[in-house]
This record gives sequence, structure tokens and C-alpha cells, in this order.
Amino acid sequence: MASPENAPRRAALLTLGCARNEVDSEELAGRLAGSGWELVDAEDGSADVIVVNTCGFVEQAKKDSIDTVLAASDVARPAGAKVVAVGCLAERYGAELARDLPEADAVLGFDAYPELAERLGDVIGGHAPAPHVPTDRRMLLPISPVERPAATADVSVPGHDWVPDIARVARTRLSGGPVASLKLASGCDRRCAFCAIPSFRGSFVSRPPADVLGEAAWLASDGVRELVLVSENSTSYGKDLPGGTRSLVDLLPGLAAIEGIERIRVSYLQPAELRPDLLTAIAGTPGVAPYFDLSFQHASAAVLRRMRRFGSRTDFLDLCSRIREHAPEAGIRSNVIVGFPGETEEDLVELEQFLIGARLDAVGVFGYSDEDGTEAEGYDGKVDPAEVRARVERISALVDELMEQRAEERVGTDVVVLVERAADDSGDGDFSGEDVVGRAAHQGPDADGESTVVAAADGGPEPSDLRPGDLVRCRVVDTEGVDLVVEALEIVSRAGAAAALAGSG
Repeated sequence: MASPENAPRRAALLTLGCARNEVDSEELAGRLAGSGWELVDAEDGSADVIVVNTCGFVEQAKKDSIDTVLAASDVARPAGAKVVAVGCLAERYGAELARDLPEADAVLGFDAYPELAERLGDVIGGHAPAPHVPTDRRMLLPISPVERPAATADVSVPGHDWVPDIARVARTRLSGGPVASLKLASGCDRRCAFCAIPSFRGSFVSRPPADVLGEAAWLASDGVRELVLVSENSTSYGKDLPGGTRSLVDLLPGLAAIEGIERIRVSYLQPAELRPDLLTAIAGTPGVAPYFDLSFQHASAAVLRRMRRFGSRTDFLDLCSRIREHAPEAGIRSNVIVGFPGETEEDLVELEQFLIGARLDAVGVFGYSDEDGTEAEGYDGKVDPAEVRARVERISALVDELMEQRAEERVGTDVVVLVERAADDSGDGDFSGEDVVGRAAHQGPDADGESTVVAAADGGPEPSDLRPGDLVRCRVVDTEGVDLVVEALEIVSRAGAAAALAGSG
């Protein structure tokens, strides 16, 4: 049931979508906790309000967000609680979503985030604010990137409200463990024909280096050992910052030097913007994973031009080759879109030939669908939806085979695994060592496979000796699909393992 009179108000947060949204939710949680709210689990029936941080990227994500609001309503109504939708879907559709989804007691856009505690209080009191009217958020900041920092004081940019006073941190972690995402920037200045994200996330805005470093140090103090740097386009970081040239090349060594941080991972890189110095920095900076999350999207030059993107099969294969010249065991992952308007059989074969030659570690395959307000929505040459599904199946089958082959190529090699999970049978910290699971440097969170430690090798530590937060050199002995089966050789670092263990409870 909802909290009694005079008790702290209680809120539950549910998050859908990407790691960027997860950071936004933790900022919202920090705002609420800093305003005296208690954070609770949505399922226990004690919340006064359930906040659903929605995703509005593609049709399936929109459906999942709406289904989650409906499910939250089923939980909230018997307890007399409210349901509030925030996030990308709420920002993108505003009043339209509120009209079509009466199960949500309020629909709040990004501009409501700074006063979220007050707005939720209004909703609980029966005075829900009017849903915002969506606008193209690219229009809220100057066209020139270097003029944006001064203007951001008047524009809400989710995930950027870092307060460098540890007593007033504007972020509360919603899940423990030794891995956390850290936002580098928000928004995007690219104009890909298929993507609506810039219209509701806005123009590209970098976070000041001091804020990124300060939040990273705070996360390290909370037991985090791996930082995953996220944004809509990490390769653009620093282009809008004052004071001369600033980029990831400048920032990465400082992040890697933070006490307790064992590994830095950079996500969301644009191939056309991956300069040689940044490639070298990611491949060769101690403490930075040689991991390249590259947004190829396709490999046919003709399709890429229609997408308003750059590159070709030859360009992309050359980039993969240059990465492996610097770091032979580097991980490379990407996403591709099939069935884009005008895509021919020749284009699809070009994509297949790229995938065969590139030997990527992980590939996400998506079928094209129209997105509201995008340039491609008005293109002719649309591929029949049944054919799009067939092409997704065709490319997915190839990708699955290629990814398994790439994993098998790693058998007999050594990898460094960050332990993330270990079985705790008793609940009192007495680990059994069963199902010790982590990720090697080439394995990104959630989608790129994982490594299971099954036994000790050559006098190495037993799985029962390992704890979340340990960095362990292992030998790959087998594979299970894209996942690796490894034997532990030695613990490279146990720094802060107790803190990481506490954070994962």
C-alpha cells in the first residue's frame, strides 16, 4: 500500500531501453533521494508512484514501454498508487501519449526532470501537470557547437546534472555490481535518414571533463571497477567544449588513472569520425579496453548514402584491419539495418561480404521500419515488410555463424575477465564459486556474450576464490555459442573487491 501520512513518500523506477536511459534513471533516483523520497521496488506494492522511464527508439521499444506502463498500472491501482511516464517516448509524443494511454496518471518530458520530486508530489495530490507539447529539441541550442555550453543552463539535458560534492551527488545507483555506465554527452548532430533520436534528445552536448572525472571517481568509491562510457556519439566528445582541443584522447588517461577503476570501455563510436589518434588511444591506453563499438549500419555504399551516412565495404574492412594492427585481439561490434528503402539483392550481398571479411565479435541485426518525422519515412522504394523479415532472418543466421566462429578463434588464448557474478548459496557472503561469470575486454555488457570460469589452471585460483570485482587472467578452453568457457590463471587485481561485493547485494 502507499505510505501512511507523514511518512516519506515512496517511488519506484522502471527503466527501458539503452544504457543512457539507465544513467538518466539513476539521476532521477538521485533527485528523489535528495528530496527525501524513499526508493522502493515496484513489485512490493509500497510505492506511492511508479515512474516508468520509457524508450522511444523503434516500434518494438515503444510497444515494450507501453506494455510496461500498463503492467505498472495493474500493480499500482490496487495500492492506490500513481503511474508516471517519463523518458524518450514521453518526450517524443507528450500530450498524444497522455491521450492514448490513460493508464498513465502523468506524462512528463525532460524539462520536468529538475523538479521531478515536486511534479510527482503534484501527481500524488491529484494535480497532475499538463503533458508537454513536444518540440524539436535540436532547436533549443545554438547551431554552432562551441556556443552551446553557455546555453545549456536553460535546457534540461538528462544525465548531465552532476554535483561534484559527494554529500549532494545527483545520482543514486539502482543496481549494484562492479560495472556502471557513465554518460559522456547527450544528443547528436548527425542527420541519419532513419533516426529520430536527435529530434527528441537534441543537439550534441559534451559534459565538462571535470564532471565526467568527478562522477567516475564517485562510482569507483561505490565499488565500480569498469566504466562504460555512453552517449549518442562518443567520437564527437569535446567538439563543443571551450578552451581549445578536448577529446576522448585527452580524457581517457585521466579516467584510467582513477584509483579503483580497472577498465574503461567506450561505446557508440561513429566509423566516419574515428580519427587515428582516438583509435590508437583506445587500442593502446593502459586500463582502456581495446573494444570498438562501431555504428556501421550497412556496408553498401549506395545504401549508406541513402541513409545519409559515409563509408563502404572497403572503407570498413580497412578500418577493422587498422584496429587489429594496433590490437590483434581487439573486440569489434556493430549493428546493421536491413530492408532499408531501395536496398537491392546486390546491396545485401555487399553487406554479407563485409560481415564475412570483418570477423566482428558481435552484431545486432535490425529490420528497417519507418520512424515518425524522419527523412526515410518519405522515401520511395520501400521493401515489403515480409521481405524485410526474411532479410533479417538471412543476415541473422549468417551473423550467428560468424560470431560463433569468432569466439572459437579465441580458444587457447588468454583473456582478462572482470568477474561480475558468483553464486552465494547462503546469502551471508559465503560464495560457493558455482557459475562464476564475467566479461573479457572484447565482451561489452548485455549483448556481446560473457565468460564463465569453470576451473583453475596451472595452479591458478579456484572459482570459489573469486569475487565480483576481481580482474582475472584466464585461458579460453571452450565456447558455448558466443560465450567463452575459461580457466582462471591468476588474479590480476583484487582492488576494492569487498566494496564491489557490497554493491552487488
